Amino acid sequence: MFTAGAESLLRQAREIRDEELGRLCSRVCALLGREDWGPDALDALRRLFLIVSATKHSRRLEQPCVELLQAALCSPTCPEQLQLLCAAVLREVSPSRSLSLTCDRVQNTQQLGLVASVLLAQGDRRQVGSVGQCALRVLESRQPEGPGLRHLLPVVSKVTNLAPDALHEEQTNTLNRRLGDWLRHASVQQGVAHSSGGFFSTPRARQPGPVTEVDGAVATDFFTVLSTGQHFTEDQWLNVQAFSMLRAWLLHGGPGGSSTPDADDRSELEGSTLSVLSAASTASHLLPPQERLREKAFEYCQRLIEQSNRRALRKADSELQKACLVEAVLVLDVLCRQDPSFLYRTLSCLRALHARLCGDPTCVRALLPVAQFFLHHGEAAAVDAEAVYQHLCTRIPAEHFHSPLLALEFVQFCRASLPLFGRHLGVLRSSFPNLFKFLAWSSPPLTAEFVALLPSLVDAGTAVEMLDLLLDLPCLTAALDLQLRSSQAASEKPLWDVSVRAAGCLEAFRDPQYQALFQHLLRAKASGTTERLVPLHQLLQPLAGCARVAQCAEAVPILLQAFFVAVTQFADGTLTSQLALLLLERSDTLYEVPGYQARVHKVLSSQFLALCTRRPSLVVEQAKELLEFVGSLGGPHGGGHMLTSVVWAIGEYLSVSWDRRCTVEQINKFFEALEALLFEVTQSRPSAALPACPPQVITVLMTTLTKLASRSQDLIPRVSLFLSKMRTLAQSPAAGSAHGKEDARAVLTRATELLNLLKMPSVAQFVLTPSAEVSEPRYHRDTNTALPLALSTVSRLVERDAGLLPG
Repeated sequence: MFTAGAESLLRQAREIRDEELGRLCSRVCALLGREDWGPDALDALRRLFLIVSATKHSRRLEQPCVELLQAALCSPTCPEQLQLLCAAVLREVSPSRSLSLTCDRVQNTQQLGLVASVLLAQGDRRQVGSVGQCALRVLESRQPEGPGLRHLLPVVSKVTNLAPDALHEEQTNTLNRRLGDWLRHASVQQGVAHSSGGFFSTPRARQPGPVTEVDGAVATDFFTVLSTGQHFTEDQWLNVQAFSMLRAWLLHGGPGGSSTPDADDRSELEGSTLSVLSAASTASHLLPPQERLREKAFEYCQRLIEQSNRRALRKADSELQKACLVEAVLVLDVLCRQDPSFLYRTLSCLRALHARLCGDPTCVRALLPVAQFFLHHGEAAAVDAEAVYQHLCTRIPAEHFHSPLLALEFVQFCRASLPLFGRHLGVLRSSFPNLFKFLAWSSPPLTAEFVALLPSLVDAGTAVEMLDLLLDLPCLTAALDLQLRSSQAASEKPLWDVSVRAAGCLEAFRDPQYQALFQHLLRAKASGTTERLVPLHQLLQPLAGCARVAQCAEAVPILLQAFFVAVTQFADGTLTSQLALLLLERSDTLYEVPGYQARVHKVLSSQFLALCTRRPSLVVEQAKELLEFVGSLGGPHGGGHMLTSVVWAIGEYLSVSWDRRCTVEQINKFFEALEALLFEVTQSRPSAALPACPPQVITVLMTTLTKLASRSQDLIPRVSLFLSKMRTLAQSPAAGSAHGKEDARAVLTRATELLNLLKMPSVAQFVLTPSAEVSEPRYHRDTNTALPLALSTVSRLVERDAGLLPG
């Protein structure tokens, strides 16, 4: 995160207009044109870089400015700091047609690195190849390794990433040899005082001496990135850079690279003693370059794993140990996939490492690459991979849900490893309540990741429970907040919102009376059951205003949409019924976060309709629950969205044409319940506590009552009388003031249309309860088909009765 001062500078830079930018460019041109390399030029270039880099869109610079920036970059007298800034500005404005740089005539390796970085930013594939050839010519020249070679390794790494086929076989072999030498044969003595130091500097001895380990002991083995000292030699810097690009370079070479002979033959020896012995006994200098680099990389990673077990004297070195451990395991994974003979030399080390990491909560991030290793090689290595995944999915989310970086890495690991889980995918699926803790605590950065992961997490056995937990996700956020408040030491930096006081909530969290509900909400694995958490909703209400809870609430509608898209791919009739029933039950038992219920009801209402469309018999099968839902309403429900969908589904699908089990008695029961509801919502006076019922609810209720009456024609007189009253009510001044003139007119128009239809009951039944054939789109497009013809006929017949038409 940026400081307040940095945020202010960035905001000012984004607001600078083109006129101001032009004036700054003119000043930069004046300074660079007369080769004024002083503090004024440095300040002007810093300001220019801030402006061009602060916005997402590219800022355009005038051609004279671009040319002078290029000239300064290539000038042998320009100071290094100014050249760095010139290159940074040119990269930010790339791609640009004004560039005329070339790396062919650049002699200084540092300048070559800067020029190459600008050319690569252009994105021209031909330039990528040319840059790669220039950098490799310098690396192949066997020049004395003075300052500068390390500026070229990032260029080569970028080239191989952008254009993997840019290097020839001989160039690849040359780089393999040099990388192996830099990894294994860097000096073990510290550099002299004038050398550029800094990446592990310790203000200790002034005279050069041996490098040390992170625990202060003198190093007795070869130099690695975890070796410490006050100053460093050029080959030590190259050692560090070689390791930083090692994994990408190995992947570039691949298992079938041109310098890897007999890869297929060697893979057939996996598991044999011959393979292990031959790989261990072959002298490294007799191996082909790529094989030799792999051998050196293996030794380097083994040493890093040993060094990571030392107790670092400084916190920065401790963090570096963890990062290097992660990278070392990832490199070993690549090596074992490319050459199976490394697998049996690695297994004992990684088994011991896994056991050590399981007992060290500070190194939890390193467990992810170890688990990935066992995913790739578990069966060949006879490792109990399921126990590894169980530990991973059970303990890490429960104990470290509050770590945003770990959360993102964990979810990305799950996504990337889905094809590898195989028969162990059930472990991941059953752990979804634990995974959702990451989501509940860090919803903004993880929402897109979980949208992509949800289809693989949900199945028929967990769908209902997962939907229930998704609806309670903001409540889970509040419960995790309480869990942290109750467990974290007072001396530690609080991870929760300190502006929210939750003393009463903490007492309830520790109260045995609510322990069962909290344990269910915070469970680690799927339980196969759902629980009504209304008591917790009330207890946790003081936390509903927390920013983290509000952010989680905003993510839930997006996750619900993704959930239903996934579920509808496999849901059968039974699961569809269970989901529809849960939607009815949960629509009025949501955690009360501001704006949450309205947003969720929009999704639930649309999904309820989608479920009914997939399985129309739901209305008859769940008639009792639907009647209870309608009867329990004391007014407009959830802003009208859920009620509108339920009432529309009743009117559409409560018919023998959709389900032969539908009876006249059921139709009459629904009619009476909906009639009472419509009477209640139209007679109640709106207030601050009970706003006016939306006109959509009223019109859908009227339409559904008319549909039901057309199927049980004894009800037609009752609904006609009711619709007449609705017309009168809609025309009254009170209706206009309560709903607005447009809304009142919509109600009046619908009531009139329905009354017109009921004048001819047989036509009303045909229009309001069409057969499946009549419901096809062509009946609404073709004016010669039956439905439009019937509607126009009814209109002509009732036109003579002007009193029935809206005035």
